[in-house]
Amino acid sequence: MTVEEEFAAEFETQRSYLHAIAFRMLGSHADADDAVQEAWLRLARSGRGGIQDLRGWLTTVTSRICLDALRRRGARGEQPLELHVGALPREAIGDSRIDPEEEAVLAESVGLALYVVMDALTPAERVSFVLHDIFAVPFDAIAAVLGRSTAAAKMLASRARGRLRSGVPTADANAAARDVVDAFLAAAGRGDVAALLSVLAPGVEMRAQGPEGTVVVRGADEVAAQAARFARPDALGHPVLVDGVPGVLITVRGRPVTVMAFTVADGAVTAIRALTDPARLGQVVPSWVA
Repeated sequence: MTVEEEFAAEFETQRSYLHAIAFRMLGSHADADDAVQEAWLRLARSGRGGIQDLRGWLTTVTSRICLDALRRRGARGEQPLELHVGALPREAIGDSRIDPEEEAVLAESVGLALYVVMDALTPAERVSFVLHDIFAVPFDAIAAVLGRSTAAAKMLASRARGRLRSGVPTADANAAARDVVDAFLAAAGRGDVAALLSVLAPGVEMRAQGPEGTVVVRGADEVAAQAARFARPDALGHPVLVDGVPGVLITVRGRPVTVMAFTVADGAVTAIRALTDPARLGQVVPSWVA
């Protein structure tokens, strides 16, 4: 193997980690691929000499690339989040949580990438939060990425954490649909069947995938009754985007139990897709959500 081939192979050992970071920050596989490729080009230009900690160097470079991309995106008003609902294969289920890097890679591989609405954050908040709370990067290293003090990096992560946990949704094209979803959730939380019927289309269909298979409920009366029946006071709803449409992550005592995606037309919910397998959700929903 030539020196160049060894150099490239060494980078390849870091590729999945770097893609996981970039995907968390940018929310798009294509953008993450571009960021990682740019990190490789910068490494190839600079050479391996003088780099004592390759992973640390690549983390810094990739994060700066993502930070620049987020700033450009904000200037253009883009929101290219790619969010998908899928089912984890049975063999992926385990008794303990995986580490953040493996969690992100697993989420990509099984097609379920769940995000609290992170585009409510500024680029600096998002980078600081992702690096520290998901990938455990020290604040002094984050400060170097951002060009700010360590104290400022800590403040940015804290502010991001607070904003995400407050569940502030973004103002986007789904704002009207989000209002309908919020009304549905409020009615479900109260067990108010009449209020549920007011936001459900007559032919609404709810399709829920759980540990025992898929359950389909059709019709406003049946869906309203089902939603009211399973309402519980200790459940918390976190606004999310799922496949580009408004959704909600339900947690109970800090554990994810359900994620739902809503299709809304003419001010009424016409379809609900849900994943209701806590063990599967526990493998891919970040611990910081709850």
